[in-house]
Amino acid sequence: MRSVTLKCFLSSLTIWLVCGSVFADDASLEPYPPEVWAANPSIRTVRVSPDGTYLSMIRFKDPKVLSGPSIEIFDITDPEGMKLVHRQSAEPMDIQAYSWVSDSTFLLNLRQQVRRTVQGFNRGVFEYKLVLVNVKDKSQKAFGSESGGVVHVLPEKPTKVMTAIQEGAAHSGRLATAYRPTAYYELDLETGSKSLLLRAKMSQYSISFDRFGNATRSTGYDSSSQEFVFYYRPEGSTDWEEYYRVSEDSYEQFSPVGTDPAAPNHVFVIATNGHDKAGFWSYDMENKKFAELIYRRPDVDDLSPIYHTNTWKHMGEVTGVQYFSDRRHREYLDEREGAIDAQLSDIIPNAGSVDIISQSADGNALVIYNTSPHDPGTYFLLNNGKLTVIGSIAPDIDSKRLADVTYIKYKSEDDLEVAGYLTIPNGDPPFPLVIFPHGGPHVTETITFDPWAQMLANHGYLVLQPQYRGSHNYGTKFYRASFSPSSQAGRGMQADKDAGALYLVEEGWADPDRMAMAGWSYGGYASLVAASREPQIYQCVVAGAAVADPVMQLNNYRYNLSGIQEDEQMGTWLEAVNPTDEAENVNVPMLLVHGSADARVSLDHVTKYRRELDKWEKPYEYIELENAAHFYSTLNYKHRETFYTAMLRFLKEDCGPDGL
Repeated sequence: MRSVTLKCFLSSLTIWLVCGSVFADDASLEPYPPEVWAANPSIRTVRVSPDGTYLSMIRFKDPKVLSGPSIEIFDITDPEGMKLVHRQSAEPMDIQAYSWVSDSTFLLNLRQQVRRTVQGFNRGVFEYKLVLVNVKDKSQKAFGSESGGVVHVLPEKPTKVMTAIQEGAAHSGRLATAYRPTAYYELDLETGSKSLLLRAKMSQYSISFDRFGNATRSTGYDSSSQEFVFYYRPEGSTDWEEYYRVSEDSYEQFSPVGTDPAAPNHVFVIATNGHDKAGFWSYDMENKKFAELIYRRPDVDDLSPIYHTNTWKHMGEVTGVQYFSDRRHREYLDEREGAIDAQLSDIIPNAGSVDIISQSADGNALVIYNTSPHDPGTYFLLNNGKLTVIGSIAPDIDSKRLADVTYIKYKSEDDLEVAGYLTIPNGDPPFPLVIFPHGGPHVTETITFDPWAQMLANHGYLVLQPQYRGSHNYGTKFYRASFSPSSQAGRGMQADKDAGALYLVEEGWADPDRMAMAGWSYGGYASLVAASREPQIYQCVVAGAAVADPVMQLNNYRYNLSGIQEDEQMGTWLEAVNPTDEAENVNVPMLLVHGSADARVSLDHVTKYRRELDKWEKPYEYIELENAAHFYSTLNYKHRETFYTAMLRFLKEDCGPDGL
């Protein structure tokens, strides 16, 4: 690691805690009811304007109703304190996100349901719109979906933003939809006109831009050689030069993340470069070679870059690298950024992942966000040396009543080392246990605030989130271990979850007669598989948005796969255990949950599975969440409250002979 010396940059701080319920002292022993866990965040997406005059946030009028949120804008320069100067709602549309584009204007991303049913795989029921709002004169200007989505706020051009539109049919060609060429436009926010900046093509389908909006690097695909190709524009040139290529069949990771300021024509990359674990490198694009290994771990490889927190002045500048194991760890190249991060972590209560998420251009006003197992999420404002608590996203939850989360490792039945995150309820073990596998399945998790795990722990359940084979973060070999017939979905991947349960029994943490599995998406699939296992170690399962027929799911995209994508998806799913074919063998109570507007795992899955359960006269409970799509962000308060109520009741009363 390039060494730095940390100095104190946050001296003479005054800390003002103005949100009394965030760190309440009184704690009831009664678990929180489902509606507390289901509540919408009281606030989210807190930002400061570029000149530091305004503080903005998305706020729900009532965290327990279906009505959409509004944007609230406060003047934080008023000597009498934060003064509300504007409130912006968007009903009947929902506010999804927003971004400041100048000192007095911000751009809203809005969504509205326009269809009752999905139109195919990944083609949902929503349409989108952009709206520009001026805080000073309250004027508004709308831009339709044809304007595309904002990909760059262009800080040097306050009246313009860069938008992007993926052109062409959604399912054309072998490559996945993500590789459809993108057209980049400069949208004039005053006139509504847009001008084409650059149209990507298959040979260069992904473009990176600097803070001025100049194209600097790109990634493409060479169909003749079936290789991914990386290009850059040398300093002072507008011509593209190739600097790296890798076969689509290779498992070598190579991900450019930002320019290396220490050397001309060098780029920082996250790459394996022949190793099992990825490292953080400086790569010489001009001479096409790895120039310097800056950081690599022997235990985990899910490295990601840290970018400068002042996006108005230093957009896209890499200041360090982070990795995830027992917690999030950060290693800094930038002395000042590292010092500020360390000092904030020391003074923020219940510090976990502490991030500066917004900053004025002069650096005097900062919005800080913290989340950890003991903090659902709290926003702070650091303004001219004064640190103020803005508020918690879940003010009804006392941090003292949240559960500890610990990082464990155990052995699989074939001697692989498997990591997991264990959420531990209050009380003395052995506890009733819920195995809670993540979706994906080829993703990873880390210790943070997980509302589902914390809710279960608050109700007395020990929760294990196993990082089973195929999960990212633990090296190429561990990732590929899920592709072989003996290890794929329903087999080795499933056994990793069971091994975690049995390990916790052996260690005295879990009661062997009170164990369940619950999950969503792939986690729901794993729960369906668990329901038919012999010998059976679980008393019941909860399966949400579950893949009930892997081949039916694979058929949605199998003809667009190639290279390692084909290995990953075909290897994981083609010969996987099919829960629908195993319905005859279901031997525990089941709770099934599915959204009626799920475009990723269609309602056909649970419908087909239920027919088989009915055929074999297997008892189950089923809840359909009206107009809910697949991902957590699409579940509104009513969806969550219905699901959480049913799950907690089911586990307590109907899981096994006497409830869990």
